[in-house]
Amino acid sequence: AELKDAFADLQNCPKTHVVVLSANGKSFSAGADLDWMKRAAAYSFEENLADGQKLSDMLNDLYNLKQLTIASVHGAVMGGGLGLISCADIIIGDRASKFALSEVNLGLIPATISPFVLAAIGARQAKRYFQTGEFFNAETAHSIGLIHEIATNDDQREETVNRIIEHALKSAPKAMKQAKRLALDFAEMPINDDLRHETVKRIATIRTSDEAATGLTAFFEKRKADWGQDV
Repeated sequence: AELKDAFADLQNCPKTHVVVLSANGKSFSAGADLDWMKRAAAYSFEENLADGQKLSDMLNDLYNLKQLTIASVHGAVMGGGLGLISCADIIIGDRASKFALSEVNLGLIPATISPFVLAAIGARQAKRYFQTGEFFNAETAHSIGLIHEIATNDDQREETVNRIIEHALKSAPKAMKQAKRLALDFAEMPINDDLRHETVKRIATIRTSDEAATGLTAFFEKRKADWGQDV
């Protein structure tokens, strides 16, 4: 609930262009809270439905957040925690991190997080880790597309995050958000006349924007663009 509220605030914050999701303590997220799991075991179908909907809504809010989202992860990243990072745009993992979709070990399935995990690693990899529940390391997470970069320690992980932020803050804020929408809107669409028409319309719209004029003028004048917004 707290994450959902935070994502709602960020969605409505025009001066925020990059969001970093990280954690304190030994792990990014070692999975569901044990006390909650004990209570949930006695939930009715209707109560489980409502609970699952809340989690799904929170994940969807993160997945569709208009800003660039970076997940900086360390320690254990399991179950719902793995679903959470699957919703981020860029994931930086610590070399010592370990990952698992361990729901089947408890007689459960990773249903609510599955759309986001599938979008991150694809069906072929998901079929393996959904069913085995096995742990895998950062190198494997990188090879299957779950994380983008591996850091050797906390300092390097922070440096990597800061480097990405530095690049992002050179970009046009509105263009970044619209570029993200391209990926979200068109990822699963077939290439047809309707799709091509929509892409043409979007480039025509942004080419005539004030931000594009600012960026192009700065480029031709060989200077840094002043986007006129706090960052």
